Amino acid sequence: MAASRALLPTPHAAAATSPAGARAGLAAASASLPFGAAGRAGGARLRVRCATLSSPAPVAAVESPARRISGAGSDGALRPKPAVLVAEKLSEAGLAVLREFADVECAYGMSPAELLARVSQFDALIVRSGTKVTREVLEAGRGRLRVVGRAGVGIDNVDLQAATEAGCLVVNAPTANTVAAAEHGIALLASMARNVSQADAALKAGKWQRSKYVGVSLVGKTLAIMGFGKVGSEVARRAKGLGMHVIAHDPYAPADRARAIGVELVSFDEAIARADFISLHMPLIPTTSKIFNDESFAKMKTGVRIINVARGGVIDEDALVRALDSGKVAQAALDVFTVEPPAKDSKLVLHENVTVTPHLGASTVEAQEGVAIEIAEAVVGALKGELAATAVNAPMVPAEVMSELAPYVSLAEKLGRLAVQLVAGESGIKGVKVVYTTARGPDDLDTRLLRAMVTKGLVEPVSSTFVNLVNADYSAKQRGLRITEERVAHDSPAAEAPLESIQVRLSQVQSKFAGAISDGGDIVLEGRVKYGVPHLTLVGPYEVDVSLEGNLILCRQIDQPGMIGKVGNILGQRNVNISFMSVGRTFRGKQAIMAIGVDEEPNKETLEKIGGIPAIEEFVFLEL
Repeated sequence: MAASRALLPTPHAAAATSPAGARAGLAAASASLPFGAAGRAGGARLRVRCATLSSPAPVAAVESPARRISGAGSDGALRPKPAVLVAEKLSEAGLAVLREFADVECAYGMSPAELLARVSQFDALIVRSGTKVTREVLEAGRGRLRVVGRAGVGIDNVDLQAATEAGCLVVNAPTANTVAAAEHGIALLASMARNVSQADAALKAGKWQRSKYVGVSLVGKTLAIMGFGKVGSEVARRAKGLGMHVIAHDPYAPADRARAIGVELVSFDEAIARADFISLHMPLIPTTSKIFNDESFAKMKTGVRIINVARGGVIDEDALVRALDSGKVAQAALDVFTVEPPAKDSKLVLHENVTVTPHLGASTVEAQEGVAIEIAEAVVGALKGELAATAVNAPMVPAEVMSELAPYVSLAEKLGRLAVQLVAGESGIKGVKVVYTTARGPDDLDTRLLRAMVTKGLVEPVSSTFVNLVNADYSAKQRGLRITEERVAHDSPAAEAPLESIQVRLSQVQSKFAGAISDGGDIVLEGRVKYGVPHLTLVGPYEVDVSLEGNLILCRQIDQPGMIGKVGNILGQRNVNISFMSVGRTFRGKQAIMAIGVDEEPNKETLEKIGGIPAIEEFVFLEL
């Protein structure tokens, strides 16, 4: 089977292709679009184990038509020069990188209508957070716009789906502002502890109030870092230098990296219960939205102090005001808010025990220059057709590859997504093995896309990173994930389907659901494609058969009559529709696992009622 051979067209080809055709081909090839291809499952059992696969070499880029200004190439032939539109302010250092390769036009402060009118004249567009790159903008590119660069981390202002459909790569600059954000977190920490902003305002108002603004020392205090990624780990280094004891919560942080800094990884509840200061560095994803609420504030020490330079939405701002008013939270220092800018009459912003800044985390001269250089290099690389580690949407994949692998791509991602939700404890995921059962040889089955989608499933639910074929290995490496692959030969060489099954094994981890642990101590999930639909077929040692659509409830129970009816009755009474149900057991009358597909997410009370059935030993709800 042919593997992906292109990320983006380069500007150096001689042949011409219609924009409409190019757009259609790229849209069909996108790895992020819905899949409709059918697959088959079934067949004989396994016979032979093959060697572990090594990571493949980077793929080469293909070439496509020249479009613009010509210049002399190394061989003397005329070469096109791409055009780049910079829609928001970029430092001269970044512009210099762009100008070495492309014609650059800076047009700051354009209206949406002006952007729509001009974007079709450019091969790349660079924006910050103020410019909305909508579907209309991408369609107005008329097939010419090939790259959108976001100078910063967040990409909320870019329509990723529309960009992928248009064959337009989106890249960002996620690393250049790390130190600046960490320094701002430390600045807020110290400023809050010593009441700097309040004392400054009082003195400028003519008040000399030394006794009112007595602060607290940092030495010997416990700082809990919630989210131990790039910024969180840099804050930890600096806090250690201030004599603080640092603990952290991040279930997916590499334990060896934490130990190297001298940081103790603990559970969420332990972190917030032990901390004198809490610094937030977690992404805003569904599982972290308003995670700091009335319930979590109640578990904290009275007089705790909170710093947030991450995302405003991780805090329930009304709950924080209540905690401040009650004295549970002594002070807060905030650089980010749920809505930015916040309302002028915001109780949180105006609270006397709150120090605020207007999202200045990345606002240093050095960081702005670093972001400009990082995004310029990413855009230039993408225009050259190079693989970009900071790509945030799907790359081009040949249509014939996607047609055959589409349902297996979906299966791989869902197995990864389920597996990561089963992980408990604070050691993080150390080893991941992906096992492919197939009748095909290595030359007939390129597994890079499948490995990328397993990584996508493992990483995206617990981070703000967008994973695809381009950045999957890089994203895994950044998080300390060691992913190996293994092929198991299927003894039916005439099988038409490219794969019999995909198995994901997580080693050296604790599980929220003991039933998912195999005899070897790993979390094991296996699935196959039936009639074009991904199915879960193995959980730990238990065989099941559940369509991976909607959400999933797993229950480990004593094998006895009436269990399906009891659980089904509870769900039915609460209007939760069951799409599939399957029971797998080891021996009759012993233990069994019930796997239930549900269309809606049951509320906490419903799940507790299921868990309250005497024969059920454990259960877990998993989102797909």
